[in-house]
Amino acid sequence: MADVRVRCVSKQPRQDPHHGITHLGGEGWNWTRQQVVVSIEAGTNTFYTLVAGTRADVGVVNGPNGKYVRTYADGKWNDNLLALPECVTA
Repeated sequence: MADVRVRCVSKQPRQDPHHGITHLGGEGWNWTRQQVVVSIEAGTNTFYTLVAGTRADVGVVNGPNGKYVRTYADGKWNDNLLALPECVTA
């Protein structure tokens, strides 16, 4: 199992609080949200963010519109993923 750092996210439209993240990425990778969900649930990889020196693990949440990803740190679910920059594709 790899412990993978998430460094960016793609969200359309970026500032819309009602629509979710579509892709997560890092050094050399850019996966759909669904690929990350499947990987976490299968135990293939763990994912985390590092914002202002604080690690937050990425987990899967069952929402009213299906599964989505969210970070968890210090015993609380939070929105550290939205603090990350937009993924840039070449």
